Formats: sequence, structure tokens, C-alpha cells
Amino acid sequence: MLGTGGALAVAGPAAGEIRVLEHRTIYSDRAFHSAFPSIVRRTDGELLVAFRRAPDRRRFGAKHWTHTDPNSYLVLTRSRDLGVSWTQPEVFFAHEFGGSQDPCLLQLADETLLCASYAWAWMPPGTTGLLDNSVAKNGDYAFLGGFLLRSEDGGRSWGRRFSPPSIQAEARRDLFNAPLSSYNRGAMLQGMDGRIFWVIATSPAADGVTENHLLVSADNGSNWEYASLVARDEVVAFNETSLYETPGGDLVAFMRTANFDGRMAVARSRDGGRSFQPWADTGFQGHPAHALRLPDNRVLLVYGYRHEPYGIRARILNAECTDITTAPEIVLRNDGGGVDLGYPWSALIDQHRVIVVYYFNQHDGPRGIEATVLETGVEP
Repeated sequence: MLGTGGALAVAGPAAGEIRVLEHRTIYSDRAFHSAFPSIVRRTDGELLVAFRRAPDRRRFGAKHWTHTDPNSYLVLTRSRDLGVSWTQPEVFFAHEFGGSQDPCLLQLADETLLCASYAWAWMPPGTTGLLDNSVAKNGDYAFLGGFLLRSEDGGRSWGRRFSPPSIQAEARRDLFNAPLSSYNRGAMLQGMDGRIFWVIATSPAADGVTENHLLVSADNGSNWEYASLVARDEVVAFNETSLYETPGGDLVAFMRTANFDGRMAVARSRDGGRSFQPWADTGFQGHPAHALRLPDNRVLLVYGYRHEPYGIRARILNAECTDITTAPEIVLRNDGGGVDLGYPWSALIDQHRVIVVYYFNQHDGPRGIEATVLETGVEP
């Protein structure tokens, strides 16, 4: 089902504040588990949303939803009317060996699109135990590692997938016992100097906690060089991360954690990614996150809230993101049907409105791609 939601009757924003205008449904079909969206705005105003779509196996008799599926494909939908209506999603990538996950779009200065993803291969029951202990596994699935896609025509066609390099700190291997190509879910960044920065997740041991490292590309994502360690801890795991560059040139990594009571962590580089300061606790729960620069240089940080009441939340940070521990929390949605929701990503509709996309469910129903439109409170 494609459609929109109704506007909310709320007071207008004071200067510098934001308000929720309306919730919209971008895509929902009870036959599918649709999740993990990302969004970009083209220079002509067209909005593109990519997400992962797989069969909802509960329709096939399964007792529970799952995030791994051999028929998990990457799909793309478009809006040419500022996010009011959307095209029927079209598959733009299907991995030959398994199910693809979490398409993360980045639009470059020349309008080339990059998409980062990764994939899991289904194995016959009981066979993952036959694989080498260093192969990354999850139940009856073996990891295929990360990959990148490129489009030079606004997402209408995509080149062949190509793999970013493995890094020395990664101990795990892929299904074919090859070095595990780099991966992560979260926003890459093209910096002011034109280079692309990408925080990846890796593990120094097959069964160890994950840590975050920075890769940098000077040729629009074709080749990558190792830059630095972002965050490491003996207990806390770091993984899904979105990166943001401040007007002052700092790189700020907003990191999902594990073994940390669901709290978000943050790390900052003041030297162009050559090193990061020690990671810090933001003091609040929520993950994963996405950061968007508003027209007045404030930063909209959105994140999923997988605790009761389930939903989507946000904070407005100052231009340098130095007030993350004190910025007030804003509730965008608190009517979710459980922990299986979130992963918000945002884009400017125009100078005064933002669209935040995410996956959502109510009453444990279908997982669809929904959106919240915000007014930014930016002075005309």
C-alpha cells in the first residue's frame, strides 16, 4: 500500500524550535517485512528512498519476524511531489548468494549515488558448524561481507557490486573463507575536501565485541584507505554508525552500542579523521542515529527508541554538536508496536521542512516504511 497520513493539529514553532506536521506512509504491504531505509534529495527536488524488503515469513507459518532472509532485496521508491506520493518500489539489487541488507545512500557533489550494503547467505540447517571457526555466522546464515553499488543516473541503473577492502583488525572471514570485506550500516559522508569518510564495524576476534574504524576514499568510493580507530572497548561493542562533519571541520561519529543499556555513544575527530578522541557516553538511550544539517547550521539528530513507549525521537544540536548530552529530547512517534522499528534517516524537503523516514509497526503488524514531516523553525 502506498499513501500518506494526516496532518497533526499542533501549534506552530517558535524560532529555533521544530514541530511535527504530519506522519506519512511511504510503503506498506503485509506480505513483506520492509525495513532499514535511507533517503537522499536530488538537486531537482526528487526524493529517493532505498530500503530492504523481504517476505514476512509469518505469512508462511513462521512464528516470528526475522532480519535475515535469502529473499531480502534492495528496493527504491521515488517522490516528485515533496514526499506526498511515492512510486511502486522497484528492486535495484539482488545478491547472487544471499539476502542484502540496509541500503545506505550517499549522494556525492557530482550527483553520483553510492549505496553501501552487506549480505547474509542462507545455509542448510546444521551446516554452518562445518565452516571454519573464523567465518562470521548467525544461526543458519553465513556472512558475505560488505559491498558498494554506484549509480550515475539518479538510481535508474546501477553498476556491478564491488567490495571495499578488509582491514587488518578484522579477524573474521566470509562464507568462502576470504578476508571479510568492510561493512556497516549508517551514513557515509563526503567531506568539505571532497573525500568520502565511512565508519565501518569490525571484530578483532571471531567471537569478540565489534569496534569501529574509519576508511577514507579520495576517488568517490572506488578505492579506500585505512585512516584510524574510532572506538574500542573490552565490554561495550560499537557498530552501526552515522558520520557528520561540522562547519568547524570536526568529524562526529554517532554510534550504536551493545552491552551498554541501549545508550548511544559518540566519538570526535579534530584532525580530519587521522585520530579520534576517546569515545563518550551521550547519556541517553536510542539507536541507530542519523544527523542532518539544517539551513541555520543546527543539526537534527534522529534515532529509534526501542524501549517503551516504542517510537522515533530526535534532538536539535548546535552546529558543532557539542551539546549532545544536554539538548532536549523530542518525541516524534511513541505509538510503535514493539522493538522492531526505527533506523530513521532524514533529508531536507525545502528550507523549512524535513522528512524523516524509518520503518515502523503498530500492534506487531506489517513492517512498513513511514515518514514524519517536520517544520524546522528556521527563520525565513
